[in-house]
Amino acid sequence: MSDPASQRILMVEDEEDIAFLIRFMLERHGFIVDHAADGRQAIEKITSSNPPDLTLMDIMLPYHDGLELIERLRAQPGWESVPVLMLTAKAREVDIVRALELGADDYVTKPFQPEELLARIRRLLRRPR
Repeated sequence: MSDPASQRILMVEDEEDIAFLIRFMLERHGFIVDHAADGRQAIEKITSSNPPDLTLMDIMLPYHDGLELIERLRAQPGWESVPVLMLTAKAREVDIVRALELGADDYVTKPFQPEELLARIRRLLRRPR
């Protein structure tokens, strides 16, 4: 397992207050956080940067939604096995099932408990890739 200090998380979140809270929590635990504030920025990062250790993704985003982003991410060479944790207010079973079928590894609904989110992130990062 790599040292958390070197673990990079791509956070795709359009709500500034939530993005701030998540970044603060993750950086406090030694993670490097790369933030995309909408679907367009996320696609740019997926197509032009090295894969992160994990992607934390909202579903409801401007330009491209999180479900479309999962498909783009899974089709991008090198990103196929990047763990994707959905963090979204969409709590309907149909949304959860769709995200998981498209390749999400986990699904957390907002409002979320920060410690639970952190535990789920750590669990995904422990998995062999």
